[in-house]
Amino acid sequence: MIPYIQFISFQLGPLTIYVWGLMVALGILVATALGARVAKRRGLDERVIWDLAFWGAAGGFLGARLAHVLLYAPEQYVSEPIRILALRDGGYSSLGAFVGAILAGVIYARVKRAALAPYADIAALFVPLGYGIGRIGCFLIHDHPGTATDFFLGVRFPDGIVRHDLGSYEALNGFALALLFLILYRRKAPTKIYAPLFLVWYGFARFFLDFLRATDGAIVDARYGGLTPAQYLSVAMFLWGLWMFRDRSGSMAARR
Repeated sequence: MIPYIQFISFQLGPLTIYVWGLMVALGILVATALGARVAKRRGLDERVIWDLAFWGAAGGFLGARLAHVLLYAPEQYVSEPIRILALRDGGYSSLGAFVGAILAGVIYARVKRAALAPYADIAALFVPLGYGIGRIGCFLIHDHPGTATDFFLGVRFPDGIVRHDLGSYEALNGFALALLFLILYRRKAPTKIYAPLFLVWYGFARFFLDFLRATDGAIVDARYGGLTPAQYLSVAMFLWGLWMFRDRSGSMAARR
């Protein structure tokens, strides 16, 4: 069992640094720096990676907040709309962030008339690592409690119940996929494999992990038809990834 040690923020001089935000920012920075190096090795413009990271982060932030407001707690914000602007109070959806980041990347590519595919493949290569780092922040603040468990990775929450902690599971999931991508990259796996593989892996894993989320207590995700909003989006991601695999396999076969 893992002890419950909550680490929300710390002071740096007059500044209050929030741990969750710090870990998310660190994840984005590490993933972008590594992606820029790979882009340079492939003869691509590394500045595009940094631009995509900036606009993707902006779109991801907006998407994460909107998804939470519209799908997870709409009744709270209808009664108190001003709370939508209470950004420090939390309330962000990771899958909403993915959708927002993807849309921002597509818009950027169209405005700049840049070829998105080669850069998207590089971005997907390092998204799992950045995601895993960011999810460490979720684990440190324990904002994703799960159902009761006797699993050795369970955390004894303040209510006295040992629960799954989805922050740690999501971080481990991200690092596991990052390790797989590292192995594939070192073995010179075909390009364009990382984006569909990420969608399939993450969609599949997230769908089943969300069944472990708490159904009682202070933090409970909204459910529609017995499933969380993230589970519906996970199915869409999984199917999109399969379609991308099929489409790219067909293109490779046609070139032969």
